[in-house]
Amino acid sequence: MKHSRRFLALKAKIDRLKEYEIDEALQLLKETATAKTDETVEIAVNLGVDPRKADQMIRGTVSLPHGTGKTSRVLVLAKGPKQDEARQAGADYVGLEDFVEKISGGWTEFDAVIGTPDVMSQVGKLGKILGPRGLMPNPKSGTVTMEVANAVREIKGGRIDFRSDKFGILHAIIGKASFDVAKLRDNLLEFARVLMRLKPASAKGQYITAVTLSSTFGPGIKLSRQALINALK
Repeated sequence: MKHSRRFLALKAKIDRLKEYEIDEALQLLKETATAKTDETVEIAVNLGVDPRKADQMIRGTVSLPHGTGKTSRVLVLAKGPKQDEARQAGADYVGLEDFVEKISGGWTEFDAVIGTPDVMSQVGKLGKILGPRGLMPNPKSGTVTMEVANAVREIKGGRIDFRSDKFGILHAIIGKASFDVAKLRDNLLEFARVLMRLKPASAKGQYITAVTLSSTFGPGIKLSRQALINALK
């Protein structure tokens, strides 16, 4: 893949063989996020799990202390009074049959979907569309619930869902490049705390094997896994 001169210049600032301390990595990330837009800060974690085993697939949610810097568009699929609760909590889209039909037709202009248990038989039909995008409501992520107001507020407030892929790698958003280092550090450590709590009992050896930070258009920066683990103590 060919990279622009801008990207190559930014990449030259990073020592590919070095694993950076947390604040050093975050400061370097901010310096290399030079696009005109406010770039998203992402983390990729290589996990020492066997993704072929169901009990070693990592999935969870975390409410970032300083949010993601992005206002999520939330769709709530529910009936009756639960629709009113969702609207009052700030959901962007609320309904059921009309939105099931729209999504079936290819509409996906939302960032999160919440469904109440009693409508999941209808929502289940959307699995082929929502599933690959990571948008399918799921009880484990708190998006299949009767507490729709709480779920809406949490997502709007910066809660993110994450899960490992078939290679045992986990990707998540931890903020924006415009955040100061202290806020990014807080978000990073809260994410890491939740991730550590999800370590499967059956996983042997090193759980976190590598950590990389990057901005939307910037190069990857290796983070010292030991520094991250030490910061959680």
